[in-house]
Amino acid sequence: MTTASTTKKTVKSAPKAKVAPKADGVAKLRIRVRAYESKILDASVKQIIDTAIRYDVTFNGPTPLPVEKKIYTVNRSAFIFKNAREQFEMRVHKRIIDIINPNQKIIEALTNLSLPSGVNIDVKMM
Repeated sequence: MTTASTTKKTVKSAPKAKVAPKADGVAKLRIRVRAYESKILDASVKQIIDTAIRYDVTFNGPTPLPVEKKIYTVNRSAFIFKNAREQFEMRVHKRIIDIINPNQKIIEALTNLSLPSGVNIDVKMM
């Protein structure tokens, strides 16, 4: 006769990450700016920050995000020289600016802001 003994296993749960509590009534405007050239991007971010300073709002940033690289490899020759290849890459530079408690004046000023071509802006209300 064999008897199976039962043992209790204790499983520890992973510690939960602490999240800062969000205060009631605090709105945040997150502006994500993207461009292929970093100089144009920095000039655009400076315009946004100057507008925020002019209207006396609090902001965080600009926070640089990792550069997104897309690399393409193309054969130089169509038929015989397979080992001859060219590599091209596109770099996308990104920055994030958070405006805390935006008022109607700053939102209107940011929508009327003229930025150079090649700069993509995503605005989210959080």
